[in-house]
Amino acid sequence: MKDIKILPKEFFLKKNVTEIAKDLLGKIIVTQIDGLYTAARIVETEAYDGTIDKACHAFPNKLTKRTEVMFKEGGRSYVYLCYGIHHLFNIVTHEEGVANAVLVRAVQPIEGVEIMKNRRNTSSELLLGNGPGKVAQALGLNLKHNDKLLFQENGIIYIGSEMNNTIFEICVSTRVGVDYAEEDALLPWRYYIKGNPHISKK
Repeated sequence: MKDIKILPKEFFLKKNVTEIAKDLLGKIIVTQIDGLYTAARIVETEAYDGTIDKACHAFPNKLTKRTEVMFKEGGRSYVYLCYGIHHLFNIVTHEEGVANAVLVRAVQPIEGVEIMKNRRNTSSELLLGNGPGKVAQALGLNLKHNDKLLFQENGIIYIGSEMNNTIFEICVSTRVGVDYAEEDALLPWRYYIKGNPHISKK
């Protein structure tokens, strides 16, 4: 995709995870997997903080084989299998030792739309990335793509910004499917682009 500038590593390190989750809206995910190029705009995210958030896999700073990637330096992928069925794509943030991540809940397809349709087995563009499991499937992501750096030129996954950013309004809500997190289920840590038809159904 032309006119895309890859985000520097510092983007993923400097701010609060909720601020990064908001700043990721409108950014572009590019995947180059098995010779197939796809690009999509991030339109919905959720923030997770392993130090204080019961909805986070790493709470309370729990290091396991699955969560170890979250404790690494930010700017890398965290891909896991949900319910044994859906792969979910997350972006690790903050410095090494702080287990924070942003879940990409929905994307708007930009390039490689036919590739995404084939991967998702659907003819509807609106159904390609309107949920986190759909995002990973449309972009060709699975467990093999866990712990990949997201700021490398010509990486198999990278995240960038367009040279001419569009202005949009950000909506805020509670996260989806985290009722088990007790009071933390009420945290307003879901963000999405107002009016975008590609966001997930809450």
